Amino acid sequence: MALVERAVVLLMVMTCIFQLSDAAVYKVGDSAGWTIIGNVDYKEWAATKNFQVGDVIIFEYNSQFHNVMRVTHAMYKSCNGSAPLATFSTGNDSITITTKGHHLFLCGVPGHCQAGQKVDINVLRKSDQTAPTPSALASPTVPVANHIPAPSPNEAAPLVSLNGAFGILGMAIAAFALAVSSYV
Repeated sequence: MALVERAVVLLMVMTCIFQLSDAAVYKVGDSAGWTIIGNVDYKEWAATKNFQVGDVIIFEYNSQFHNVMRVTHAMYKSCNGSAPLATFSTGNDSITITTKGHHLFLCGVPGHCQAGQKVDINVLRKSDQTAPTPSALASPTVPVANHIPAPSPNEAAPLVSLNGAFGILGMAIAAFALAVSSYV
């Protein structure tokens, strides 16, 4: 019976590893964070990402001046935060994406959404996912005169990614732990 229990535990550990192996953590706006300063284009930021169920979206901002509201499509289009689905206000909010589709967020401080502080996190079905087009990854042309250029879209990997070797390493550790526990 102990062998069956160990096999079940191993299966559960492996299932967790496989579920985590595709998860990523994204900081909204990359180094700029969640703000109206610096002309961050959140639409372009999101267009360069390949969001999946299980990913974690982090909103970092000064909680004295901003918040995060999850809203419906109609509220997103009209920048209406009067009846949000959820409100976050810690200044370091982590939201795990649990379903496919559009996940719409805006800042509820008056004028901020209208200034562009809103983002559409779209999790596509696997068959719908395609790589971003080269034009979506291109840096915008910014005039140099008296203007600090906005950061270019981040083409680097997400902050945390447990793909490939880490997933295999996790499975190897789980298998090793199971093997060792059977001798103890």
